[in-house]
Amino acid sequence: MSIQNTHDYDVALHFFHEGSATEAYEFFGSHLCEQNGKKGAIFRVWAPHAASVSVVGDFNHWDRYQHRMKRTEHDGSVWELFIPDLKQYDIYKYSIESSMGQINLKADPYGYHMETRPNTATKLYDIGGFKWGDKKWMDDRAKKNIYDSPINIYEVHLNSWRHKHNEDELFNYMELAKELIPYVKKMGYTHIEIMPIAEFPFDGSWGYQQIGYYAPTSRFGPPHDFMQFVDYCHQNGVGLILDWVPAHFPKDAAGLYEFDGGYCYEYAEPLKREHLSWGTRVFDWGKPEVQSFLISNANYWFDKYHVDGLRVDAVASMLYLDYDRREWQRNINGGNENLEAIAFLQKLNTALFGIHPNILMIAEESTAWPMVTKPADIGGLGFNFKWNMGWMNDMISYMSMNPEYRPYHHNNLTFSFYYAFSENFILPISHDEVVYGKCSMLDKMSGPRDKRFASLRTFLTYMTAHPGKKLMFMGQEIAQFKEWNYKTGLDWDVLEFDEHKKHQHFVEALNAFYIKNKELWEADSDWSGFKWIVSDDNANSVIAFRRFDREGNELVVVCNFQPIMHEQYSFGVPFYADYEEVFTTESPEFGGTGVFNKTVKSVEEHMHGELYSITVKIAPMSAMFFKAKNIRTPEDDVRKALAKRAKEQITANPAAKKPTTAKKPTTAKKPTAAKKTADKK
Repeated sequence: MSIQNTHDYDVALHFFHEGSATEAYEFFGSHLCEQNGKKGAIFRVWAPHAASVSVVGDFNHWDRYQHRMKRTEHDGSVWELFIPDLKQYDIYKYSIESSMGQINLKADPYGYHMETRPNTATKLYDIGGFKWGDKKWMDDRAKKNIYDSPINIYEVHLNSWRHKHNEDELFNYMELAKELIPYVKKMGYTHIEIMPIAEFPFDGSWGYQQIGYYAPTSRFGPPHDFMQFVDYCHQNGVGLILDWVPAHFPKDAAGLYEFDGGYCYEYAEPLKREHLSWGTRVFDWGKPEVQSFLISNANYWFDKYHVDGLRVDAVASMLYLDYDRREWQRNINGGNENLEAIAFLQKLNTALFGIHPNILMIAEESTAWPMVTKPADIGGLGFNFKWNMGWMNDMISYMSMNPEYRPYHHNNLTFSFYYAFSENFILPISHDEVVYGKCSMLDKMSGPRDKRFASLRTFLTYMTAHPGKKLMFMGQEIAQFKEWNYKTGLDWDVLEFDEHKKHQHFVEALNAFYIKNKELWEADSDWSGFKWIVSDDNANSVIAFRRFDREGNELVVVCNFQPIMHEQYSFGVPFYADYEEVFTTESPEFGGTGVFNKTVKSVEEHMHGELYSITVKIAPMSAMFFKAKNIRTPEDDVRKALAKRAKEQITANPAAKKPTTAKKPTTAKKPTAAKKTADKK
């Protein structure tokens, strides 16, 4: 992009320094263009503390004296230079001289493409010109009510989902798309969420320590290839969410760390500057130029790459001044809230929803901060979804404990329902729960190994029935026994074993059941979609509840978290009807015991505040769904029974088919006058 007139400069820089720029990437960075009849590239960088800045690369033998940038006439903090005869994929860095005379080589903060690790230079790249084929998806997304739609997310780490036969060789973006997307679609997920894709030099950070905020990682190919990956997702009906990291950045020499020799992108204040446990620097969210950098970066992924959502990492670390800090300073109100971070998040979400109304902005917020998913103009943070970390912690603790202790921890199972509608929640079983000694989800289940599959099926069914959208990390759908290792692919070989193959089939069937039944997602953000039946049977660790869609259709959910068989378990239901078991974890095709309930007719017996009740068989460690059919009243059955009995009597006595016709009585004649006289005599 070439901005040549004063008005364009003034407008771009005004919004940048105001902290409200949403397209700063169109101004800063490197852009292939033509000036004065010469083809080349224009470079612009914000470096307010620098004494001098040069562009260096292979094209000038990394000599900082050949292409020295100039401060723009419009703004002394911005440096600019046009270099002719440069082309796509030429590599470069900024050679920045600090006020103390120190020289540092830095990657371009706004660079669109970067070298592949371990190299860290930026590459010239024109991201324009890609031919998108996802118009139908984008049009449908614009019209969709995402709150009343199914969202079932498959979280993926692209490096380790699947490797080629050579374990060290990665698939490229389109090879991944053609393997991953058909699998995700077959398994019944609506979205994939990719762990951070912006360029990062250290594999062990999983992408959470980035140096190329505008550059999709080159591990799998150039930027247009990633666009093709997104386009392939959309054309196959799968949404794409990216992990996004505005909370901190690493101290890599080529990154944002002390970019111009001073505290440029990070806080200058020592008590705010560091995340000591992570070894990273914290963005200065109160600085307008940093706000413009981050807000533009978030918008960039929606604008240029058509992504459907961002999951914002480590929001809790942004909100609290004392987060993971021994020393900290109170805010001007005497509290521990980071007022600058709060204002930034509100500004971010307001700006993004103003441009892209139907996107997903998801907060990974692990505390009880209020109104995370409420609009900024009423005091909320402005996100539209939040990970329910409390539910996740309670349930992993509950499922990991010996069943004999569960009656004393029944609150772990039920507490989340009391705040389930305080925010728009996503229920996550993420990568963080299956790594670094935390073991896989299968291994978290209590009991002998052969019983853990039943426990995992029950847990996943409960999760599907619980209000809130869903997220599950890759590998849990095949019941991977080992915990996740980012260095290797998933253990797909486990599918050679029958129990794992059946578990994968179970997850596929459960996801299909979720999509098919609106009761599980259409009204899962308010109380109209949920009602308890049994919440207090801690002795048996059994719960039962109802889920509704917007039209009032409902499913009845029953979960048993004890390895105990209930031959007859009764609970209240709202209708005099036939209750059909429409899904159970105990189907043999899933690895279950084959305990089924035939259609159960409710009886006129009051239970749990309902007029009727049913009695069902509940297998050990199982979950099931029931749906009412043939809803009627007891009087209907009485009338039907009487009619049936009358019909049976007629059938049994053919002679009674037509009643005998009675003779008409003889009409008496009026007595004659002679007879009257005789009678008188």
